[in-house]
Amino acid sequence: MLFWILIAALTAALAVILLYPLLRGAKAADNIRAGEAAVYRDQLRELDRDLDGGLITPEEADYARAEIGRRLIAVSADEPAQTPKPARHHRFTEAFVLLVLPVLGLCLYLTTGRPDLPSQPLEARLENPGNDVAVLITKAERHLAVNPDDGKGWDVLAPIYFRTMRVNDAQLAYRNAIRLLGPSPVRLDGLAETLMAVSDGVVTEEARQVLEQSLTLEPDNPRARFYIALSMEQAGRPNEARQAFEALAKQSPADAPWLPLVNEHIAMNGGAKAGADPAAPGANPAAPGADPAAPGNPTQQDVAAAETMSVGDRQQMIRGMVESLDAKLSEDPNNFEGWMRLVRSYAVLNDKDRAAGALKRGLAAFPPPGEQGRQLLALARELGIATEEATQ
Repeated sequence: MLFWILIAALTAALAVILLYPLLRGAKAADNIRAGEAAVYRDQLRELDRDLDGGLITPEEADYARAEIGRRLIAVSADEPAQTPKPARHHRFTEAFVLLVLPVLGLCLYLTTGRPDLPSQPLEARLENPGNDVAVLITKAERHLAVNPDDGKGWDVLAPIYFRTMRVNDAQLAYRNAIRLLGPSPVRLDGLAETLMAVSDGVVTEEARQVLEQSLTLEPDNPRARFYIALSMEQAGRPNEARQAFEALAKQSPADAPWLPLVNEHIAMNGGAKAGADPAAPGANPAAPGADPAAPGNPTQQDVAAAETMSVGDRQQMIRGMVESLDAKLSEDPNNFEGWMRLVRSYAVLNDKDRAAGALKRGLAAFPPPGEQGRQLLALARELGIATEEATQ
């Protein structure tokens, strides 16, 4: 009941706000005409005083009186003709504001709204957040505002911030978790990723130092090793970057989800082998034993040609292969590995818009409830690709 009282009060207030300029306009017009007539009458009285004081001659007084009288008659003649006009002119507008607009708003709310739902204040929603991420975040933030030294709370909240693209908040949460709970590879890698997200994917010096600290705790940490190799690539040291990526590929299992992305970076930096088991299907698209018919896989001729190309030409060749893979998947979308490779490729090329588009198309062929759809979403989150629009 209180809701409908508030709606009625807001509607009445809005009607008054909209009607006030119309009603005030008619009244203002009357006031203007009355003010003009009063000014002319004052001028006539002032004219008589000037004549009695000898400030003007009788001829000048007669001329001025005639001019003021003419203007006064013109203002008085306009009053009866113009006074009723505002009421007639705005009658339909007033009826629309008072009747039609509230009825339209009510019909729209009944059609698109949920008047049957009971009101639920924020406190009640915090008690029962369900799957509402925003409410879960609010609940955690309230808890941490009272208990700022709860390291586990910061540890849980940090990745949620990162997934919801609140990168600066995620960075602060990771720092608090590390300060209170101590460094761990997961926390350090998360902090490094927030630093890279702030710098648009660039592995900054601070991020590199955090990753090196992570490697001291876990030398075989593939995520930290990948980002350090990426920092070499971004610094214009392709040989060192290729060697680091190849070393990562050699230590990775043949079915590691990050291996295709590592292979792409090896190729981008002039390499031809990933170092993984060449007999494993899909382990290295350029290696012997890989399926040469898989969409987007380079042929042996492509690999040989890439070895003699400049960096710019090699990049152009890679982009051409990615576009070819995109076209093949448009014709035959039932290729899960192809969609995984396409999303990774666009992310490597720093084309996040096309990566998000490829993700959305891949999820259309492999919906999120299925295992393959979940893998696509996990890959997107790992690469920093927004998943909200893709799942709508």
